[in-house]
Amino acid sequence: MMHDDVTLSWRTPVEDRELVELTAAHGGTPEAGWWDRVRPHSLGWVAARTPDGALVGFVNVAWDGGDHAFLIDTKTHPSHQHQGLGTAVVRHAVAETRAAGCEWLFVDYSADMAPFYEDACGFAPTRAGLVHLR
Repeated sequence: MMHDDVTLSWRTPVEDRELVELTAAHGGTPEAGWWDRVRPHSLGWVAARTPDGALVGFVNVAWDGGDHAFLIDTKTHPSHQHQGLGTAVVRHAVAETRAAGCEWLFVDYSADMAPFYEDACGFAPTRAGLVHLR
């Protein structure tokens, strides 16, 4: 799938160092080795790459091995934000998760992200519970 000059792909190789760089680019706190630990628990992920191969967008879909999947770690490089790429990445993940046979796709987000997840990406708001463990 193409989005302007960016190609979206499902379950293609992504290196840990690329996610460290992408996370740092938008002000996150990257943790080296994170992706290598998380990847085995994923149903799949969407990588968004420029023609030169740079990773500029990403989302991971974790799952329970059955009907429930969880959208996590949505990231868009600042150079590609506010252009619809994040929405395209999430919509691609939704389509692939549906194709994999899952019945539900969950996402948690803060109130300031509601326009993105609800309006742009089509998620319905729900009640959820959370326990802070650390």
